[in-house]
Amino acid sequence: VDDRLKNIDPKMIEMIENEILTTPQAITWDDIAGLGHAKRAVHMAVIYPLLKPELFQGIRAPPKGLLLFGPPGTGKTLIARCIASQAGATFFNISASSLTSKWIGEGEKMVRALFAVARVRQPTVIFIDEIDSLLTQRTDGEQEATRRIKTEFLVQLDGCGTSSEDRIILLGATNRPQELDEAARRRFPKRLLVPLPDRAGRRTIVANMMRKQVNSLTDAHMDEICDQTNGYSGADMDTLCREAAYGPIRSIADITTVSVDDVRPIAMEDFAYALTQVRPSVSPKDLEIHIEFNKLYGMSVADG
Repeated sequence: VDDRLKNIDPKMIEMIENEILTTPQAITWDDIAGLGHAKRAVHMAVIYPLLKPELFQGIRAPPKGLLLFGPPGTGKTLIARCIASQAGATFFNISASSLTSKWIGEGEKMVRALFAVARVRQPTVIFIDEIDSLLTQRTDGEQEATRRIKTEFLVQLDGCGTSSEDRIILLGATNRPQELDEAARRRFPKRLLVPLPDRAGRRTIVANMMRKQVNSLTDAHMDEICDQTNGYSGADMDTLCREAAYGPIRSIADITTVSVDDVRPIAMEDFAYALTQVRPSVSPKDLEIHIEFNKLYGMSVADG
């Protein structure tokens, strides 16, 4: 047994090791439409230090924490899945349920076990989706157990027992960055806004979704779709394409007697109908919150 695990409950070690993503889905960076700035920043902060650690020593040591924030459906979790596929590191997929327990004192021990196992298996990426559920601002009225878990997390990530040589990266994703505790925010030196897709990104999403489908879309049709989807997130564009793909099926009178070859191609009229059914899921008010947080705490476009 490794000395770093000698004071950790073996059952907790087993529970933490069950959270390791052993067979990540094969995703490439080309599968993520647009987000060039975000992908460059992630490469510099996570991928390159894991692949070439000898280049990132001393003052060039990578940050211990990277926070991905932005509106829902913009690709934050997809970036994490791509990191799991491409980084060649041990990847922990952690949620609040992985660390909480009904027994008093178990939660903070689970956090300690998580970082102990991560140090043994480094290089390690610890991904926590919706990290605001774990590291919200500490208040006087919150439960003591919840507060202790937050404190243990902050100590393990950057405390007296934390070594600067540890190759552990905490990757957090959230739709509500303004609710993170101030001390937790400091543990994420890199704070990266993952914005709504621009026009080129929306076009790439539609092209990727339609690539394996029989369709009659022209370049003019693609431009028209992109013009009418300003403010749509990546998830909204995915839903739009799926709704349009049902158009040829809806036009069939008797679906039980039709073969696959008889289904007509997806046409612009199907997207016109889909646009009446699928609306943007991100309000301008929500978008403004992320833009303001990025102005105060985020990385500039020139970073990464």
